[in-house]
Amino acid sequence: MEFSDVVKNRYSCKKFGEQQIGREQLEAILEAGRLAPTAKNLQEQHIYVVQSAEGLAKIDGATPCRYGAPTVLVVAFDRNSVFTYPGGKHNSGVEDAAIVATHMVLAAQNAGVDSCWLNFFDPDQLAKELGLPENEEILMLLDLGHAAEGAGPLAGHSSRKPLSETVSYL
Repeated sequence: MEFSDVVKNRYSCKKFGEQQIGREQLEAILEAGRLAPTAKNLQEQHIYVVQSAEGLAKIDGATPCRYGAPTVLVVAFDRNSVFTYPGGKHNSGVEDAAIVATHMVLAAQNAGVDSCWLNFFDPDQLAKELGLPENEEILMLLDLGHAAEGAGPLAGHSSRKPLSETVSYL
């Protein structure tokens, strides 16, 4: 698929069917995340693949936004392995995990898998429920699956501000 088609056609799926994604599709998505750039190449991300009924029930206990997805990726990062930027106000953990997640969202679209980026949950509560190491922080969840019949982008999906409103040349 052409990259321009990937970014134009990708949307946040809010209703998934029951069919599990293929192993090759999942591996391609995970590989795209692995190849994502990170500050100082620290690769502090850790991706948890949740497909079991028990794991998905824990996700459902933390958020109403799984939308029936048969696979959920938990995107976390190691707080002890981040680069702190000059000034000490920011570190690479959140941005690197976001780059990894973005690569996976786009790879999912390219692989014919629908997805939804999800942040409507308490990350500390979910990390505890999933038994994640204390040094890891969850950035987001990525629902993966195939859209249910009749699912599609929300009404305003293709409405975008013109570049003149979002870009300034200095």
